[in-house]
Order: sequence, then C-alpha cells, then structure tokens
Amino acid sequence: MPHPLIEQPVYIVGAAETPLGKVPDHSEFSMVAIAAQEALGEAGLGFRDVDALFTNYMGEEGSVQLGEYLGLQPRYAESSDMGGASFEFFVHHAMAAVATGRCEVALIGYASRQRSRKNRKKAAAALDGSLAAQFETPFGIHFPIGHYALSAARYMHQYGATLEHLAEIAVAARQWAALNPKAWIRDPLSIDDVMASPMLCDPLRKLDCCLVTDGGGAIVVARKDRARDAAKKPVRVLGAGESHVQWHVAQCPDLTVTPGAASGRAAFGMAGVTPADVDVFEPYDNFTHAVLLYLEDLGFCKKGEAGAFVSEGKLRPGGSLPSMTSGGGLSYCHPGALGILLLIEAVRQLRGEAGDRQVPGAEIAVAHGTGGLAFSTASTVVLARD
Repeated sequence: MPHPLIEQPVYIVGAAETPLGKVPDHSEFSMVAIAAQEALGEAGLGFRDVDALFTNYMGEEGSVQLGEYLGLQPRYAESSDMGGASFEFFVHHAMAAVATGRCEVALIGYASRQRSRKNRKKAAAALDGSLAAQFETPFGIHFPIGHYALSAARYMHQYGATLEHLAEIAVAARQWAALNPKAWIRDPLSIDDVMASPMLCDPLRKLDCCLVTDGGGAIVVARKDRARDAAKKPVRVLGAGESHVQWHVAQCPDLTVTPGAASGRAAFGMAGVTPADVDVFEPYDNFTHAVLLYLEDLGFCKKGEAGAFVSEGKLRPGGSLPSMTSGGGLSYCHPGALGILLLIEAVRQLRGEAGDRQVPGAEIAVAHGTGGLAFSTASTVVLARD
C-alpha cells in the first residue's frame, strides 16, 4: 500500500545557494533573500506566493525574523533546531504540509557568516548552563570535535577501519571539489596529505574535519502545478524520514550507529526504492568517519564494511556511488549547517546541471543530514527526476 504522502506528489521546484565562502558585504538575512529570489524565480513564483516558511539559526524566533525581512506572513512556519539536519527535517515537514493542504508554497532558507564574523562557538562556551557543561566538558571534551572523535575511535576499534579509510573520504570530496568552481578548496589532495595533516583530536586530523565558511541557501517545496511557469524542471520528493536519539554523548547507546539507521529506513520505505537504486549520495560530511557510518546505516553496505567499500574508490568521480559531488563540507562549503547545501546539490544533479561534476543519467539522489553531538539527529530525503 503506498504511503499516504506519496498519493499527493510534492516537488522541490527551486533551489539556490547564497553567496559562499567569505561574505563580508551582506547580512545573513540579505544572503537568504538573494537565494530565495533565485529559487523562487526557478519555479516561476514570487515572494507573494509563499505561504510557509522554514528556517534555523536565523536568530531567536527565526521564522519571524526572516519572515519580517522578506515581507512574509506565512500561515505555516517552523524554526525547530535539529542542527545541521534541520533542512532535511524541513523538507519532510513541508512535504507533509503541502500534501495535506496546510500550505501550497514552502520556502526553506538559511545563511551563516560564521567565517566572516569569527563567531563559531567553542568548547564549554557553547554549552554554558547545560548538563553537558556540568558533567562532560569539565573532563576535557571539546565541542563538537571531541564527541565525533570518540565515535571515530570506537568505530575504528570495533570494526578495524583505518586512518587510510578515513582519508579516502577527504580525497573523494576533494576530487569532486576540483570539478566545482564554487568550492572553497580545489587543490589536489592525497591520502598521504590527509594523514600528514595536524592532529586535532585523536584520531581526527585537520583534513578529516569540515571547513568553516560563510554560506547557505534556499529551497522551494510545492505541488508541481504551482510551478507551471517554472524555468527549471521540478524534482520530486519521493520519501523522507527523521530520527533523533540523544544530546549528551554519555547517553549515546552506540557510538558506531547513528539515527540515520531509522531515518534512512523510513525514507527508503516511503519512496519505495532501495539503496541499490541510488545514483547520487549527498552525505553530511562534517567529519570523514561520519560518512562511513552513514553508508552502513543507510544500507549501502553492511556494518563494519564501509572502509573496504570506499577504498575501492566508489565515492569518487567515476565510482559506482558518486558522493559529496559538490565537494561536500570537507572541500566545498560548510556554513555551520550543511544540510541545505546537500539538497541543492542533489537537485542540480537530478536536473543535469552540475557541469563538469555531473553524474551521467542521475535519476535518484539521497540527501542525508545529521546534527547535534555524536550524531544526535538525522533526516534522510530521497529525490527523483520526474
């Protein structure tokens, strides 16, 4: 029996980046406005058509502030904080809202100037007043790299993954970035280069970690008929799923399993496809080992086999599972919350407009977001060329 949301097809009808890299001459709100105008233009729509607004990290009561700036008074709004995965969560929620008639045109927007402002929170300062600040930070764990390093160390110990396996993720991302003129870093990178980079938090080295850049984007979700004047082809949302497990790393039931195991199962189930059907994978590559976990949890390979899986070059250009095709958070852009850029790249691949990095014949793409500390949240979106 088909999922009830699938009976009312929903599409991403517009997708655009904000200015990227280092953006000294805009506010976060003006950055979103630029991307939103472009995304709506792709759909043949305007701000007057938007009746739902989704955002995160755009100030207190974020949808209210962003809505004020854009001149919107939506009848449906959300600014829940699910970390970097928020935007895949928002596609899921917008899909449900559009399919059930709660709204017709949903705008999802985000921007950050963390590099220009030099305001990325560090260590205990990010957790003041929380239980983590009281019971975890005093013992020396750094935010957020320490939490992910614990996961990486446990995964390597339990399943025999190597530093070379982690480095392969960074190399694959860089090879894609070399094909993307918008990528922050495009220089050649080898496995030896990654392993020779400075140790930041054992076992994670500098090149195992994502960039710190400005950036963001906008996504427009609607029924296909609302995009009748679209300048570009709408992309269908086939399925979506979400999950969250814990906030404090001490409460993580298994440092080698992410909530993506649940979100992926739900998304693929709704979409009626399997991992074997996926042509393009856009994982949240904030740290190299994270991609190994996502590959396993979403079913692209069995548990403990991701290291061997990627060592064959399957994620690189020309590989059997092209992944991080923009260059990802490791080489293209990581503006504090990467999830919206994963969706934009997936849409571009399915439209066939990715230029030198285009995956031939791409028909199904998966964007997989994650957030929080040591994989607190996850949301998976399956998209298809209509």
